[in-house]
Amino acid sequence: MSVTPILTRALRYGGILALAVAVVAGAVGLIVAGVPGLVGGLLGAALAAVFLGLTAGSMLLAGRVTKGDTTSPVFFGIVLGVWLLKLVLFVVAAIVLRGQHWLDPYVFFAAVIAAVIGSLITDVVAFQRARVPYVSDIELPGQTKPSVAPRDGAG
Repeated sequence: MSVTPILTRALRYGGILALAVAVVAGAVGLIVAGVPGLVGGLLGAALAAVFLGLTAGSMLLAGRVTKGDTTSPVFFGIVLGVWLLKLVLFVVAAIVLRGQHWLDPYVFFAAVIAAVIGSLITDVVAFQRARVPYVSDIELPGQTKPSVAPRDGAG
């Protein structure tokens, strides 16, 4: 089974969501807190989009590298490596952005939370709308089985 259609759809929906969050959070931030609010809304949506895109992107990359073998240690190594990279980037971003006068932290936080909750919803929608078969060999009613010679030589 390939999860590529689900992940690419999730990336597409996530990009649309990030753009919508950037527009709404930027506009609300501008109204509420001026330019720092605008920057907070846009930066929060952008960071959330990057971090959420890295997850699906790492799974797509790992699937391509391992030729679809999701049980391979290389698959898990790539996904875990990107997860650790995201953790380090998050800590660095938190340290760098803390206390900046050009950024409203409340609008930034609201934009990130809205993008994360929205991405969870878009991931569920992408999964539900994906038409990926999960059963490979089934026998449908009225379908005849191919005739196979018995292995033991009898009959």
